This record gives sequence, C-alpha cells and structure tokens, in this order.
Amino acid sequence: MEADKKNINLGLSTDKILSSAAAMVSKIHTTYPAKYLDVGAGHGDLIKLIRSQHQVEATGCDYTDELIHLKDIKFNVVDLNVEKLPYENGEFDLITCTEVLEHVEHYRETLREIYRVLKVEGTFVLTTPNILNLFSRVRFVFSGFYNLFGPLHFHESALYSAGGHINPIGLFFLAHSLVDAGFKDIHVGIDKRQRTSMFWMLFLYVPIKIAFYFFKRREISRYKSIDQHNERFVDLTNTLDLLLGRTLVIGCKK
Repeated sequence: MEADKKNINLGLSTDKILSSAAAMVSKIHTTYPAKYLDVGAGHGDLIKLIRSQHQVEATGCDYTDELIHLKDIKFNVVDLNVEKLPYENGEFDLITCTEVLEHVEHYRETLREIYRVLKVEGTFVLTTPNILNLFSRVRFVFSGFYNLFGPLHFHESALYSAGGHINPIGLFFLAHSLVDAGFKDIHVGIDKRQRTSMFWMLFLYVPIKIAFYFFKRREISRYKSIDQHNERFVDLTNTLDLLLGRTLVIGCKK
C-alpha cells in the first residue's frame, strides 16, 4: 500500500519518510537478530534499508505482489480491509508500517492485528501524513479538505497514491488507537519540516498558542476531558514539530 515511488509519489520524498522510519527503529529497537515484518512493503525499499543497518529475518506483505522487487524474502498478499494478517500470535520482534493506515478502511483493527502478531516487548514503527501541520490546517479551513486528502473519484480509488487516502488520522487519535490496542512507550517524531507550513507559522503561531491555552483550560475545568493519561498527546498537537512536520513517524513497544 506504499505509493509507487517511480510514477505516482505526487511530489512526496518517500526516501526521507523511509529513512526517518529506519531512524526510529534504530532509536527504540535494540535487540538483534530480529524477526521483522513490513506491513505494506511496496517495492521493499524499507526492508532493504533496515537489512543494511540491522541483522533481521525479513517478511513483507501488501495488497499485491506486483510491486515487490525483493526475491529473497517471505512475502504474503493480504487485503487489510477484509483479511487478518496471516501470521501467528507474537511471531515478530519488529514491525514497520509506512504510509499504509491512511489507505485502510478500519485502521484501528489493523493496529490490533499488528499488536497481535508482535512479540511482547517488540517494536512497532509507523508513518502517516501529518494532517495537523499548518499548511494542512489552512487548507482545511478554506477548502474542507486536509493536505493529501482531497476529493476522491467514486469507484476509482487509486490505491497506491493520494487517490487512495481515505483515512486522515490526527496525532491524538492515532495515539489513542495505539494505547487502546495495547501499545506503550510511544515516541513521536516527524520526517521533515515543511516550508509551506513555515510560511503560515509567521501569521498563526501566536494566535494558535493563545487559543490552545483557553481551549485546554476549558476542557480541563468544564468537560474533564484531559487528564494525566492523555495530556501529553493533547499538548503535542500544537508543538513546533506537529505544526511544521510533513509526516508523522511513530515508534512504540508492546
């Protein structure tokens, strides 16, 4: 479910996303050799990168086997919209899932499946478009559509491009989904800061900070919706990385 890098990446620097995912793996996964699964493996570029840095036994899966270039790995075809991952409980030490969740109909179920096939104390790293950067927020205000989540053609979903983006997921709700699935020790990063968001930063940073202060105060005092368990992720939604970052890079443990 990874975008076809040769033909339809729509200006995305996929290499930067994959290198950021690999950096997150290196940061939080320390035990090797490891049994490794890449969910939505595409051409296998992330698998190649991870194998160049760490000792892993790699397996890949995706919606189709027509993209994969690697011939020396185990590979399974699976449609995450209607099928479970074809692996045993606790089979893998390390799982990655880059630019996939925005393509699937039931991303929370996909996260639960990933949790199921991950070993205890195993590592999970994912990436997905950051819909909360300033460029995306401004685009939503004026058009009703987040960046990379524009109008879709009915009955013509292009699965391997932004035309297949059907699930915009903000950081807070992604973190909520991970915790709900059972994941812990959640690390939040980005792949790069976006120039168009930096432009809007000049005009919007101070108003956002002021508005967020009053929003948070009201949520705590009146609605009791923010507590010690979720406050960190509420606060993260308006940090510099989230306001400027192009792609979310998340790492966590089981």
